[in-house]
Amino acid sequence: MIKKEKVPYKVFVIAGSEPLGSAGMQADVKSICVCGGYAAGAITCVVDEDTEHVKDVCLIPVEMVVSQIKSFMEDVGADCIKTGMLYSKDLVQKVSETLRNYTGVPLVVDPVMVTSSGDQLLKDDAVFSYKESLIPLATIITPNMREAEILLGRKLNINNIKEDLKELSYCGNSVIIKSVPYKDKLVDYFYCPQSNDFREYIKPIIETKNVNGTGDMFASSIATYIARGWRIIDAIDKAEKFIYESIKYG
Repeated sequence: MIKKEKVPYKVFVIAGSEPLGSAGMQADVKSICVCGGYAAGAITCVVDEDTEHVKDVCLIPVEMVVSQIKSFMEDVGADCIKTGMLYSKDLVQKVSETLRNYTGVPLVVDPVMVTSSGDQLLKDDAVFSYKESLIPLATIITPNMREAEILLGRKLNINNIKEDLKELSYCGNSVIIKSVPYKDKLVDYFYCPQSNDFREYIKPIIETKNVNGTGDMFASSIATYIARGWRIIDAIDKAEKFIYESIKYG
């Protein structure tokens, strides 16, 4: 059930900017608007990339990122917050410290660590900060398969995936691991520790190269549906449909 009609449903994104318009803050804003939310955000970095590889990353000063967050949250406020590319240990820590002031607002953490082409988007020493500082604040985390393995420090155990999901939900956060190959399909695995709800979203592989930014869009759509008042499992269901159709018809 969604909450009483209220406009706008505000989703605040903390993420990077890129020139293609298909990932990062640009993808976040588009998906939030399509899913019925109002998008606002703090830019963390500027990424120079083409359709093949990331060429360079220019960080926004941490103090500026924190100030952007405070400016919106303390003046306007949000119905849900979503984090994307944070890149450095210092930024992860300072963003986490800032978000502790808004623990009543649901938080979707997309642990952006690698691109679909394999380019690294997170410094090695920042992984620990994610696990110790940011994930404990999260309502849900949305790693892809490689990001889940980085957080776990090992390969996924597909034959006992629920235990891996439980390990990633150690702080009471829900988790969905995206795009795990299974035979000739892909599977997203979801787990909610509060309800012990475990679900598999099995999808046919869509033959396309246009997948840059789909993880950003998926996490932002989840954040939007949460902002609109949907229960987390219903938000996941709606986001799964949204991202599948976006890839299929986009």
